[in-house]
Amino acid sequence: RSSLSTGGPNCVAPWEGPLKMVQPLKKVKIVKKRTKHFDRHQSDRKHSIKPSWRKPKGIDNRVRRRFKGALPMPNIGYGSNKKTKHMLPNGFLKYTVHNVKDLELLMMHNRRFCAEIAHNVAVLKRRAIVERAAQLNIRVINGNARLRSQEDE
Repeated sequence: RSSLSTGGPNCVAPWEGPLKMVQPLKKVKIVKKRTKHFDRHQSDRKHSIKPSWRKPKGIDNRVRRRFKGALPMPNIGYGSNKKTKHMLPNGFLKYTVHNVKDLELLMMHNRRFCAEIAHNVAVLKRRAIVERAAQLNIRVINGNARLRSQEDE
């Protein structure tokens, strides 16, 4: 039996019908050159020095002078590939949507961008955005946020 065949009259194939989810145009493998954080110099020694990166400015500082064995400093060589920069693991780029009209911008680019509803959008407008996105075949990554049904007591 072929893997493309459907299970019967009640089954809907993934490429036809309302269950179809839009896929990215090209699924490019995302390579991160470095996933570790750059820690601040001597943050492991003093509790008062937090690990969030600060560029060393001292005239004798071994990290600034890039001595062997010293901590690495962030520089442009650690940057991501231009084609996969800001890309989500699902292969889409994120676009923040505040209202239904913002979805019209993504209508022709639904294979490259997915919508993310802004954090300050209320429930009523969220429902309208999710509904319109389904009509336009636009993926919404946080579509079910704040849309829990309340139980009657």
